[in-house]
Amino acid sequence: MKLFLSVFFVISINTASLAQTYSLDHYLEVAQKNSPLLKDMRNQVGMSKLDSLRLRAGNNFQVNASSAGLFAPVTNGYGYAGAITNVQTFNALLGVSKTIIGRGNLNSQYAAIQLQRDSLIAAARISEQDLRKSIIAQYITAYGSSQQLKFNQETIDLLNQEEVLLKKLTRANVYRQTDYLAFLVTLKQQQLQLLQASLQFKNDYATLNYLAGIADTSMARLSEPMIEKTYAPPIANSIYYQKFRLDSLRLTNSSRLIDYAYKPKVNVFGDAGFNTDFTGQEYKNFGTSVGFNIIVPIYDGGQRKLQHRRLEFEENSRQNYKTFFEVQYRQQIAQLNQQILESDKILEKVNEQIKFTESLIKVDTQLLQTGDLKIADLILAVNNYLTAKNLLTQTTISRLQLINQLNYWNK
Repeated sequence: MKLFLSVFFVISINTASLAQTYSLDHYLEVAQKNSPLLKDMRNQVGMSKLDSLRLRAGNNFQVNASSAGLFAPVTNGYGYAGAITNVQTFNALLGVSKTIIGRGNLNSQYAAIQLQRDSLIAAARISEQDLRKSIIAQYITAYGSSQQLKFNQETIDLLNQEEVLLKKLTRANVYRQTDYLAFLVTLKQQQLQLLQASLQFKNDYATLNYLAGIADTSMARLSEPMIEKTYAPPIANSIYYQKFRLDSLRLTNSSRLIDYAYKPKVNVFGDAGFNTDFTGQEYKNFGTSVGFNIIVPIYDGGQRKLQHRRLEFEENSRQNYKTFFEVQYRQQIAQLNQQILESDKILEKVNEQIKFTESLIKVDTQLLQTGDLKIADLILAVNNYLTAKNLLTQTTISRLQLINQLNYWNK
């Protein structure tokens, strides 16, 4: 009785509370909207734009106001030498300075910021693709659980019809009590399977909401995921390949920046204001000054050569990773396409098997009405039908997961 009530409760839940239907696009949209990682990536891209503006601002004239005062008293000939300290001084100045940077050097600095921004954008696209893959994979899993639950309900409906007829025939002594009990065991097993399928669907559905950042414990129907195979672009256009291209540009640009660091540097400056030592006629101590300084690197102990050598090691590592990725990429695409093709062949065979088992069950049902069927044959036909349907569900879900993996790389 308890088992019957549990099954009835499961059926009620799946007919009443699953009135609302959600699609895969709904979960993808919500997940992308809620993802803190994608928001963080967008913020980092925004900050990189500010770095470019900051560099431009730093290359303009810098204006600073400064003031300083000094009093070094000399008492009875004791104190700091007045020729050095001027005893007392005061200044209030407005200074202007600018470092003169060659256009090539400046362009390389801008390029470094742009490459950093492009790397962030590429990383954000990969993160978005990772999120899509995980959401689609869990949606497929949850959808497969819902289909399994639906199939179990349909199977129980079919067995309930057979059970009503078999009970009448048993009471009419057409079949033995043991035949009826053997069939009833099969029915009870399917009722247990329904409870397990319901629990599995609830768990998979809750996990889907968790990944998408949805705080909702209610249940809903899931529409069929419309996932089609996409075709791989040329490997050079793959978002996963962009990292190697950007790293190559970054290393080349870093090499230029190292060379520019050893170019002569010129800094010009000037100031205007009040600067006095209070020796008389302070009102005449307003004035201006201009100047420059030049730094010419001559010898740094070989650091420049070592920095270039370090970049060569980085380039060697980049080449190794790129070559390994190309091999893995092509192998992964070929393997997934082969697995999808094999799944299609299995689905074709399974569908044929289901047609045969369905026809057999129909024939057995007709023979059951006349008492010309062995119950063991009916149970065997039902079990074969259940096995074929389960294989169909599992293969279909597996195929969708393979397509999801393939589409992940075909971006």
